[in-house]
Amino acid sequence: MKILNIFFVIFVLIFLSGCIQTTSLLGPGVTIATTGNVIQAGFQYGANTAIKNETGKDVLTHIKDKVDEQNKEKKFYVQFKQLIENRIETTRQKLLSN
Repeated sequence: MKILNIFFVIFVLIFLSGCIQTTSLLGPGVTIATTGNVIQAGFQYGANTAIKNETGKDVLTHIKDKVDEQNKEKKFYVQFKQLIENRIETTRQKLLSN
């Protein structure tokens, strides 16, 4: 039985490594295999397809881009806050020295 599992994994890695269209069905296929819930798998595939049609990106790329965008906004906010605090401190020092 272990040999069949190993053979299956090797087969999947070799033959499905470059198939983007096939990998879009891989998630719902795993859902059907593990839970047996065909409706959930259908909704998952539909959601993935809708996101790809709307954004032009697959789900993981879309999520990664959103997280990166939020991180850039946070970094900008922290840098802007630090700039304002430095300006306030410089202004206080100038006012106190006069």
